[in-house]
Amino acid sequence: MDLLEYQAKELFREIGIPVLPSQRIDHPTDLKRLEIPYPVVLKSQVPTGGRGRAGGIRFVENTIDAIAAARAIFNLPILGRYPQVLLAESRYDAERELFLAVILDYTLGRPVLLGSSQGGINVEAVIQHMQKVVVEQEFSSFYARRLALKMGLQGQLIESVSGVIQKMYQLFLQKDLDLVEINPLGISSTGEVMALDGKIAANDNALGRHTELASLASIIPNSSSQRVPNLNWTDTEGNIGILCNDACLAAATLDLVYQEHGKPASCLILDGSTRWDVPAESSPVQQLQSALKQITEAKGIKVILVNILSSANASEQVAQVIANYLLPKVGEVSALKAVEQADRPRGMTARTHRTQNNGTHTLSKQPVSLSPLPHFVIRIVGGQIDSAKERLAAIPVHWRDNLDEAVAQAISLANSKVRQS
Repeated sequence: MDLLEYQAKELFREIGIPVLPSQRIDHPTDLKRLEIPYPVVLKSQVPTGGRGRAGGIRFVENTIDAIAAARAIFNLPILGRYPQVLLAESRYDAERELFLAVILDYTLGRPVLLGSSQGGINVEAVIQHMQKVVVEQEFSSFYARRLALKMGLQGQLIESVSGVIQKMYQLFLQKDLDLVEINPLGISSTGEVMALDGKIAANDNALGRHTELASLASIIPNSSSQRVPNLNWTDTEGNIGILCNDACLAAATLDLVYQEHGKPASCLILDGSTRWDVPAESSPVQQLQSALKQITEAKGIKVILVNILSSANASEQVAQVIANYLLPKVGEVSALKAVEQADRPRGMTARTHRTQNNGTHTLSKQPVSLSPLPHFVIRIVGGQIDSAKERLAAIPVHWRDNLDEAVAQAISLANSKVRQS
């Protein structure tokens, strides 16, 4: 169960993690009684990512502007979810932003500390600078300081940031959580640290021991105890299929497509936490193959945008799975098209059936509905995928390293009248 930001920050405040003065807003008129000084930031409280890109986070300078902005945010769906609550928070000028997280690694069976010297909405930069420390024995301040040092922090920042990490771990243990994340942790010009955004995922199996967390589920819009991606959906009016391996990544991709006036038709999310080096029957290879089949065969999709972030080994395997899936499909479509062109001079295919006319039997050509493959725009970040590119060089698969370029390419292809054949 993922908590909303304002709920996570309430727990941060209780444990001693620094957060800004804030106030829960249930209705735009609540801003007439705002207790924190302007300027403030208004944040949509929905359990999805990509709020900023979607327009769910706005800065305001006075009450009139705040009420108008709140009305707009309350009526703004983000990935199909309308907020029931907003968070009004003091504005903060950060000179630097970091990423911090404590997660439960089910593969290792141990808690893991994560930290990046680059925080914020730039997912690629966060991942590129990510550092990891596995808590192998009883936790001590040593683990927090080790992560701070691996992040390249110096001077007083080592103490400040490691202190936040220790409190995050304390909260992680006390509440039996799966995830405690701060992104970004703002650093002011004076070295002050501040949790500017927060995410907490509670362990569903532990909610019985923490009724204070279980009670929060009733006030989370569309809350669910299932720990599966919640962006799998279909829009019959769209023409772009999206395939990602993380819910936040999918949210950011969807927001970019909408922002550039694209029309998503379907969004599927692979389980990014699944390992690629386990037996085939339980590995994400089969999951990826099924997702490719589902999204390729969906009606109305002209372009499939694949956006996956992973390790070097996993990236190479992802690319090979996609190549193994596409090459036979392209061959089937090409062969069927060749037969059709050879056997139907007037728009008819080689498929025939016999009809009776005045006692005689004749052959009648019947049309065959070909299903050309959608265009593929593929962005796989994390490793070398040159061999897969070479295998797919003969077919129109578009490889992009930059997400903005990938989105632009997908929308351009979706708006064109030519489909891959």
